[in-house]
Amino acid sequence: MAKFKDSSAADNVTMVPEQGSDVAGRSIGSIIAETRNLSAEQVEKVLAYQKAKGIRFGEAAIALGYASTDDVLFALSQQFHYPYAPEDQRKANPELVALNQPFGVQAESLRAIRSQIMMRLFNEGQERRAIAVVSPNSGDGKTFFAANLAVTLAQLGGRTLLVDADMRGPRQHAVFGIANSAGLSGILSGRAESKVIQQVVGVPSLFVLPVGITPPNPLELVERPAFGLLIRELLSKFDHVVVDTPAAQYGSDSAVIAARCGAALVVARQGKSQVVSLQDLVANLAETPAKLAGVIVNEY
Repeated sequence: MAKFKDSSAADNVTMVPEQGSDVAGRSIGSIIAETRNLSAEQVEKVLAYQKAKGIRFGEAAIALGYASTDDVLFALSQQFHYPYAPEDQRKANPELVALNQPFGVQAESLRAIRSQIMMRLFNEGQERRAIAVVSPNSGDGKTFFAANLAVTLAQLGGRTLLVDADMRGPRQHAVFGIANSAGLSGILSGRAESKVIQQVVGVPSLFVLPVGITPPNPLELVERPAFGLLIRELLSKFDHVVVDTPAAQYGSDSAVIAARCGAALVVARQGKSQVVSLQDLVANLAETPAKLAGVIVNEY
């Protein structure tokens, strides 16, 4: 139970306990058989073909038409504890490319950015910081990037929390397909909220704190001491905290949030973001205590 002792903070917030994987030690064959609902007779045919040809179970299953290459990749990801959404879940969350297509070009680009962030912000002995993802304008891809960055950080194995602090136009609950009846706005308004931090299905180390009810006073809520106290509390509970913010065009919310988080990552869209807006945003961030981790040009 995490408690926030502040006049404007919630009395209590129930934290979600860490959960381990239930596929530890399972063979590729058993995972494929479960995923594809193979009968005992089909499994025996695969095993016989595997033995006759001297190949792996997955290769044999593909050759017999009982599985696809995608099924084998999913089984491998489960065996190596690497979150990878099964085929039937990808249509529900199409923006999560790092989870849906972890071996594609976009996911590789996201992992490269993750590596740069890890080297710049998470060296041993450095102060713990949350990462505020900010952008000059709506439509720059900030929410898409924040969601996928959180996925790639969770794929490292550490407990990762994505906080939707865009209380002007929240979308993370829709991206991940989770409930949005309660969340950050309720905590900062002083209402007791339970189980507001939700685990992402299929990713044991990834959690999301949605906005909840969209408030009429978003800037005032993040300027209160309660928000800074909350971020510090979350940093003590999670290995990585990523915070989505409103676009800078709507006000100074993003700069205030970045100051509380301690680090900021700017996202701009290629061919759309204006250099002047980007320069203004970077200049505003320079006036805060936040460390600028970098500027990302979104091509997608």
